[in-house]
Amino acid sequence: MEIKRKRKKTEINIVPLIDVLIVLIFFFLMTMQFKNMDVLNITPPKMETAGKAKEVTQLVVSIDTEGQYFLNNEPTSEDDLIAAFTEAAEQQEPPAILLMADEDVPLKYVTFVMDQTRKAKLTKVRLQAR
Repeated sequence: MEIKRKRKKTEINIVPLIDVLIVLIFFFLMTMQFKNMDVLNITPPKMETAGKAKEVTQLVVSIDTEGQYFLNNEPTSEDDLIAAFTEAAEQQEPPAILLMADEDVPLKYVTFVMDQTRKAKLTKVRLQAR
């Protein structure tokens, strides 16, 4: 006499699989690096009919770590810098001022340039940063 064994019906328990899936999702969310959406990396298209960009004149004022001033990459003194600002302010379209200073430059040199541009009534002043 043979005894028939009844096979147990197989079941797949899904609860442990869901637990593992939730842990994986949590892990990926915690380690994901989100992109900064404020910065767009785009290349504008070329247009055949676009007009030429207006050439903007600017004075580039640089300050090195010793406090030496440079006007358009030429060494200059404080008095010459003030004279250049005064002359630039008298133009029909005053140029923009681009101020580039080393990160270790004392603040007094940067504030001197900013103060002199305001005295000369030059309003388009930009600071170069990286």
